Amino acid sequence: MLDIACELLQWAEEGREFAVATVVSVGGSAPRGPGAALAVDSAGTVIGSVSGGCVEGAVYELCAQALQDGTPVLERFGYSDEDAFAVGLTCGGVIDILVTPVPARDPVFRAALTTAARGEPAALARVVRGPAALLGRALLVRPDGSHDGGLGGHPDLDRTAVAEARALLDTGRTGTVGLSADGSHCPGGLTLLVESSVPAPRMIVFGAVDFAAALVRAGKFLGYHVTVCDARPVFATRARFPDADDIVVDWPHRYLRRTVTDGRSVLCVLTHDAKFDIPLLTAALRLPVAFVGAMGSRRTHADRDRRLREAGLTERELARLRSPIGLDLGARTPEETALSIAAEIVAARRGGTGVPLTGSGTPIHRDGGERGAGVAA
Repeated sequence: MLDIACELLQWAEEGREFAVATVVSVGGSAPRGPGAALAVDSAGTVIGSVSGGCVEGAVYELCAQALQDGTPVLERFGYSDEDAFAVGLTCGGVIDILVTPVPARDPVFRAALTTAARGEPAALARVVRGPAALLGRALLVRPDGSHDGGLGGHPDLDRTAVAEARALLDTGRTGTVGLSADGSHCPGGLTLLVESSVPAPRMIVFGAVDFAAALVRAGKFLGYHVTVCDARPVFATRARFPDADDIVVDWPHRYLRRTVTDGRSVLCVLTHDAKFDIPLLTAALRLPVAFVGAMGSRRTHADRDRRLREAGLTERELARLRSPIGLDLGARTPEETALSIAAEIVAARRGGTGVPLTGSGTPIHRDGGERGAGVAA
């Protein structure tokens, strides 16, 4: 539910009562992963999605019922062989959905929504399987281990739940954790859904060139916090990049060394100028970031590769470089080029092949990949 935190927080501030349906687990092919949510308020207003349309009508009714009786419910939806138009996922998957009524003044949920809306890191752990009295119980866990709320039951349960939630929060992941009633791991005890809310991952675009503005827009669309960096103040301006979160005038390698990146960060080098590229890529390819790509022709890439080897980069470090950057879409315009770069970033992040799905035989929805990237991942 943290993927729609801003909207839900507004409902809470307006005093609206609402119910939230959250995807707990997914089996087979399904369009939305754990943590995806749909909410219905007492006036029947709907926000969010749990299945891309397959079961939204039935989930709406469950939310309306939960608002009436105040009781959480865990429901499974799957494909019906007897009637493809019956309530179910015609794509062949199975999803479990927890529907929980949320009082507008509930302190734990209110704190969770506020924290997520501010972009601050936190994890919301809820009981999704276990004794009926505990279903829907929640606690909010922060990176330092402090927490609000509780799950009830044995005194050690909250302590163990906090530890498990912190572990998922550290990696920015959303998923389920099995616990026993006394707080130890044990199948058949309690199952928690832990939703991690972390700041948006960073995309740093080096080079305030004509292609950069389109890539900034694509990065924002994908949910990144986008920074444009260029050493030339005449080009790195707000007028040229109105959609960027940050605009930095500095030598790219110097800025990269002093700024904060992590395992979700994406670095796109569009300068294709050796005096910028070589010191920048020498630093970038030694950082534990998710993606490093550089623009340029194949001749530029060959020259860049030679220079990077002379700078001392190893074969393993050089193998991380995506150059020329982007998938082969036949792109010509800045917008098409930005699309090809964005497509390669998504493929690298999610483990995709980049080949057409038609005739490929590969799964459309993979189990792996990054979760909790500041947006519904």
